[in-house]
Amino acid sequence: MSNRCYVATRKGLFTLDRGISKWSVSHATFVGDNVTLVMHDPRNGDLFAALNHGHFGIKLHRSRDGGETWPEIAVPAYPPIPEGYVPKPHPFTGKAIDWALKLIWGLAPGGSDEPGVVWCGTMPGGLFKSSDSGESWELNRPLWDHPKREDWGPNGAEHPGIHSICVDPRDSRHVSIGVSTGGVWITRDGGESWGQMGGGMRADYFPPEQMHDPNVQDVHCLAQCEGNPEMFWVQHHNGIFRSTDGAASWTEITDVKPSVFGFPVAVHPKNPNTAWFVPSTKDEKRCPTDGRVVVNRTSDGGKSFETLRRGLPQEWAYDLVYRHGLDVDASGDRLAFGSTTGSVWISEDSGDSWQTVSSNLPPVYAVRFVKE
Repeated sequence: MSNRCYVATRKGLFTLDRGISKWSVSHATFVGDNVTLVMHDPRNGDLFAALNHGHFGIKLHRSRDGGETWPEIAVPAYPPIPEGYVPKPHPFTGKAIDWALKLIWGLAPGGSDEPGVVWCGTMPGGLFKSSDSGESWELNRPLWDHPKREDWGPNGAEHPGIHSICVDPRDSRHVSIGVSTGGVWITRDGGESWGQMGGGMRADYFPPEQMHDPNVQDVHCLAQCEGNPEMFWVQHHNGIFRSTDGAASWTEITDVKPSVFGFPVAVHPKNPNTAWFVPSTKDEKRCPTDGRVVVNRTSDGGKSFETLRRGLPQEWAYDLVYRHGLDVDASGDRLAFGSTTGSVWISEDSGDSWQTVSSNLPPVYAVRFVKE
């Protein structure tokens, strides 16, 4: 089991450690700065932290001493717009996508046979790859230049974004990504070509003739089971979807209380039929249903769900959990999640019960265990 967890927040990066009997906050860095994402690389122990300084731009830092020091490294940079090229205005906004980094929204280490490879998803929809642990980055042009990419829609922000990156443990050249809003895309040749895999998904916010288009699906989070990589789970804007054939096709799961809406999903690293979700009320509300924080767990591939609430606030609670705000450790027994109100909970029994680690942190953007 992992005994350390990192929490990226609106006002700093916090380290949680497990003591003899409980978890507690043990360290803080980047205090006062907007840390939007954190990643631990189990291959070499590197830690990455993405910061958004607003007017001063996006920054990326890496630690190689367990979080003691954080030198700044390169950030992904978009190339200049080619001469004579006119970006296509999006039909929703009437605006063309700006070729400039707005947010680092996804980070994932490459395969075990690819030392130094790190993938980075961004707003406005560019996927970058580093072969030197973040010292330099290269935009994946086959995806960026794909004719369907300019039809990706905005999410809660004005730009589409790549937030989920899943590297197949059997084949490092097989990478799957989740796009909001642009569905699920897969490469089997290390990014030289891409295909879209979204058959069976449904977007209820589109007219009937468009709602099954794979390119309009608002994937909130894409998760792959390490022990059975053919199994994927998606928390979608209007539902939960599961794939048993490597994301080639999807089955919608509708009978889930209190809601099928939410942002994060975590899948058990060994058992593909076990997954966790944090439901909330959708669209304009975006808060727990009836003011109760709960976690939904399925242990049978989505045929049934348990609503887990022991140790979680059950009245006057309005904690929203973002897509990177839930994580499960390598054992599949410990889970952690954090909310927009600065609360962090950890479970050591697969979600049956939860302990409050803190209720006073800044709004939480990402929670990640150290995974050996």
